[in-house]
Amino acid sequence: MRGRKPQPTALRVLRGNPGRRPLPPDEPVAPALDGDAVPDFLADDARAEWVRLVPLLTSCGVLTETDRSALVAYCTSYGQWKEACAQIRRFGMVLKTKDGRLPVTSPYVKIAHNALLQMRAFLVEFGMTPSSRVRVHAKPPAKPQSKWADAL
Repeated sequence: MRGRKPQPTALRVLRGNPGRRPLPPDEPVAPALDGDAVPDFLADDARAEWVRLVPLLTSCGVLTETDRSALVAYCTSYGQWKEACAQIRRFGMVLKTKDGRLPVTSPYVKIAHNALLQMRAFLVEFGMTPSSRVRVHAKPPAKPQSKWADAL
């Protein structure tokens, strides 16, 4: 398929439907993701990122149950990136070989770089990069009215 990737309808709505094309009427609507169900296999840093992001994305209406795997993959990449950065701080970006003559780039640099590329791809998909966020015009959620508001 040629051309730009289609954007999720929720992001198009938040951005004010800039192309003014009709929204798909038959798009399946998935339930919102239950943020309390943190996957048990996530490492500590990935788990903390999950807990941080789920409320933000569900409040914007961007995150649904079908996006769970993508968010797990993002959080895993985040955890790998954070761990690789900690190892780079510990050992440095350049290591010496056993004979001590030749400096070599630390393998953690490559791990951090690959994790960062994966994170960036997921951030764009969820609309969480500065360039994609500029186009989002999120409306604050409506305040829930009391059932007695009309009686007064």
